[in-house]
Amino acid sequence: MDRAAFACSTAFFHDYSSASHVAVSLPQGHVDYIEKVESFSYSDFFRDYLIPNHPCVFSAKFTEGWGSRRNWVTQDGKPNFDYLLQHFGKAVVPVANCDVKEYNSNPKEQIPLKEYISYWKEYIKKNYQSPRGCLYLKDWHLCRAFPAEDVYTTPIYFTSDWLNEYWDARGVDDYRFVYMGPKGSWTPFHADVFRSYSWSANICGKKKWLLFPPRQEENLRDRHGHLPFDITTPALQDSRVYPRSAQSCPPIEIIQEAGEIVFIPSGWHHQVYNLEDTISINHNWVNGCNVAIMWSFLQDELAAVQREISEWRDTMEDWHLQCQVIMKSCTGIDYKEFYNFLKVIAENRISVLHHVLDEEASAKNTHRAAASALGMLHAVFDLKRAVQVLTSLNANEDFKKLNPKSLSPPPEALLHRLKAAIDTALL
Repeated sequence: MDRAAFACSTAFFHDYSSASHVAVSLPQGHVDYIEKVESFSYSDFFRDYLIPNHPCVFSAKFTEGWGSRRNWVTQDGKPNFDYLLQHFGKAVVPVANCDVKEYNSNPKEQIPLKEYISYWKEYIKKNYQSPRGCLYLKDWHLCRAFPAEDVYTTPIYFTSDWLNEYWDARGVDDYRFVYMGPKGSWTPFHADVFRSYSWSANICGKKKWLLFPPRQEENLRDRHGHLPFDITTPALQDSRVYPRSAQSCPPIEIIQEAGEIVFIPSGWHHQVYNLEDTISINHNWVNGCNVAIMWSFLQDELAAVQREISEWRDTMEDWHLQCQVIMKSCTGIDYKEFYNFLKVIAENRISVLHHVLDEEASAKNTHRAAASALGMLHAVFDLKRAVQVLTSLNANEDFKKLNPKSLSPPPEALLHRLKAAIDTALL
């Protein structure tokens, strides 16, 4: 991060009220196309897309060196089934049925990749029809299962990735996925986990994205407050079911070609179609620019749980704890883990500022090395954002009921340490 980008971040995030920013409307739905690698810096991306929360598309030049683009694709641009079978055929993968709606999503099953590719070949041969429906391989943690494979290198623009930094430190999960699906496979209308950013790179094939900026989705709710499963459904025109749909702006449309990367900002709802047989690599990620949006999302989720079980509030002794349990089962995180999430990131940034990252440590901790590569000013920015969100968390009444003084270290002590680190770095 250069000084100009740091000054821009300081001006924008001058207080917590800027935390849950809403993207400024894009002129006539325009989405910028980033053509050249050599003329587009990390600071450019940070200033022009992360802070204003705007989408953009990176050209195929940004993925030219990836192993997956060399090996997973045939000369005519189709999925290289032979290579995939040879290297990953025995893997068990999650597959969704795009033709079935189950609890506002597509039901999934786990099957061997070799079985899925056999289905896919037959599906193509029969003109994209099958009694099994349209099956879509989604959310496969391929790189976690095959770490030695030469698949891709995360572009520098997406390396300030607190979400995967934290879950890698825990060693239990990550938010890096491979998607593979035939022409016609699709993902229903949604916003990403924790209201995270996402980036999606097409290894081969073509996608169509339909995007709505934050809060535009509110006009698409039905009379019960539910969002549509499919925003192309004719039912949206029925004002008796969707009373505000006429007020909705049309979606921003992106056609993503092979090799290109789409950046989806925080809190943007979207629906995605594979227009051809397509393979993509996808990350969800959070950083200092949108961590407060994640915190606001968690507060909304807890409030929704509290409303759902409010009738037991006075009769259940540990009601507030049960609310946290239910929220974690629905979202994957509760308030105590969110505190630990902030703590891990903050401690890593303090290490960067103390210049303790030698070559051996760099080899063992790629996230800390990436944070170091982004520079001291970025580490200070991350710490300042962690302090702002941690201060809000510490003042939260629901968090206070969880006995935060029992945490290690207690929030007040951690805040004092972070502020001291920032002051020392800025001397």
